[in-house]
Amino acid sequence: MKYTVIIVAAGSGTRMNLGYNKVYAPLSDGRTILEHTMDVFLRDEECTQIIVVTDALQYMQKITSRWPGKILIAKGGRTRQESVASGLRAVLEDVVMIHDGARPFLADESLQALKQAMETEEAALLAVPCKDTIKKQENGYIVTTYERDTLCAAQTPQAFRTSLIMDCMEQAVRDGYTGTDDCSLAEKYSDAKVRVVEGSYGNRKVTTPEDLG
Repeated sequence: MKYTVIIVAAGSGTRMNLGYNKVYAPLSDGRTILEHTMDVFLRDEECTQIIVVTDALQYMQKITSRWPGKILIAKGGRTRQESVASGLRAVLEDVVMIHDGARPFLADESLQALKQAMETEEAALLAVPCKDTIKKQENGYIVTTYERDTLCAAQTPQAFRTSLIMDCMEQAVRDGYTGTDDCSLAEKYSDAKVRVVEGSYGNRKVTTPEDLG
């Protein structure tokens, strides 16, 4: 199954205290977080197009020169959702995955499982069961305890039929609605069921310096 991946890499990463976008921070081998994030898709022959949404154009031009024709640069927006919308305008394939640039630990097995789900589904995401008990609080007091067995923590990539997520994005822009993730747009603006594909706890997002350990 051929697909496009949008890698969102336009954030500021303030919680890393680096003074620059965290996806350009080096890991132990000297390669950046973003380069590691891209690796799994560069290895996959069925990924025909990698769209990196970023403001670091000079840095990305050095990378794209090594992979002519497969990597495209799109300009980041003011918000993550605007950045995704920017990337969607360049998608060529009928299936698109949307992935965080700061998730460099995606396993091949998880990617393959997500691709398999998209053979029959309109939308799917990687997720893992919640380990913690989740409670709702109001005004400093607990009002609800959720059944942990029904909860999962969403990860990326999140995958869609391209026409579906583009339609949902257009409606969100018209309404001025900002979703908590990409699947939330499909949940709000379509009748599509979002398939949950079991991910890995190792597919963590680098948010603070501790996440690199």
